Amino acid sequence: MLRRVPARKELLQIEGREVPISNPEKVFFPQRGYTKLDLVRYYLAVAPGALRGAGGRPMALKRYVNGAEGEFFFQKRAPEARPLWVEVVELKFPSGRTAREIVLRDAAQLAWIINLGCIDLHPHPVRAEDLDHPDELRVDLDPVPGVPWSQVREVALLTREVLQEHGLTGWPKTSGSRGIHVNVRIEPRWTFQEVRAAALALAREVERRAPALATSKWWKEERHGVFLDYNQNAKDRTVASAYSVRPTPDARVSTPLSWEEVDEADPEDFTLGTMPQRFAKVGDRHAGMDGSARSLEGLLELSARQERDGQGDAPWPPHYRKQPGEPPRVQPSKARTGTRISKYPLIEVSRGKDKKEALAGLAKWKKRHSRVAKLLKPADVLVDQMRGRSSAWYRIRINLQHVPETLRPRTPSPARKPV
Repeated sequence: MLRRVPARKELLQIEGREVPISNPEKVFFPQRGYTKLDLVRYYLAVAPGALRGAGGRPMALKRYVNGAEGEFFFQKRAPEARPLWVEVVELKFPSGRTAREIVLRDAAQLAWIINLGCIDLHPHPVRAEDLDHPDELRVDLDPVPGVPWSQVREVALLTREVLQEHGLTGWPKTSGSRGIHVNVRIEPRWTFQEVRAAALALAREVERRAPALATSKWWKEERHGVFLDYNQNAKDRTVASAYSVRPTPDARVSTPLSWEEVDEADPEDFTLGTMPQRFAKVGDRHAGMDGSARSLEGLLELSARQERDGQGDAPWPPHYRKQPGEPPRVQPSKARTGTRISKYPLIEVSRGKDKKEALAGLAKWKKRHSRVAKLLKPADVLVDQMRGRSSAWYRIRINLQHVPETLRPRTPSPARKPV
């Protein structure tokens, strides 16, 4: 008879509490060999900064129980089996549902959620003490495929300029992927609707000043350059916070920067392996952020001027109720003109339960249509993460705008949405 060997645990003493780390030697980043315990120790090394970005806020858990290359799932509700010293607060979502989410206050709680398989941290932009009034406006600069890092930096600096002109201070950080986040502390006096309206006004102003570099267009098929994702400020949306390790092969970190560093920073330099040394040397570049809260009135006045000039609301994310003044929530490729011709020639070519599977389907499609594939630009490949209530799946669409009509393949019939 085989004896069942109990899984090994490591007990850490943190903040006067005992935090068990299960399977500490489990590899979470195969290409670098980083284990779950390495990940926990990383967060402990940068805990003051990580807690400045995520602490005191309700948090959705994004769990990678099999490491960065495994599947993940979202968990809004705090686990029932949790220590008494783990704080929770009840949130109400746009759907009308409620959930008790975790609120981090110290390093022990931080280590406890990392042990659950959380690689990056996804806090809401509100404090647990006031769930209706955000104290942070979030600017997510998301480049379309093919856009160089230098262009992302240029848009970030222009974003800073617009913020300053409207009485606000932006705090930049790498996203941990290809983009830049600019966090803005605001006085908690405005609703989610108003903060989103301010973010939309900011995005449109940046686009107006640099139309060749930036866009505020919601639909992927209409985007170019760097997209300023104003909808990250809609209620129930979260963004990876400062010092979050991202599930990339090199364990890249979303790193706070000074504005002087933005011109020279290379996202590849900031990883789980290098960040503790940087933190010990330069400290938290966002240490002064909590003292920088200012009024949102300047951006809201800009929003009002834009509305008077004919720029109303813009599309909201899927699953949100239709909002007053919102334009038709339909992809331009599905919109019909008077001659019933789609505005954009999009076809869906692949679906997968994860990005890797979807990209494998894309590779097969390109092999079958090699002549067409050679004509595509990087931005013509649209990779969409489709979110369900607790998990995500991926689809890939192709914009055939650069392909002559005579060469365009028919739309395939993709498999049903992955379970």
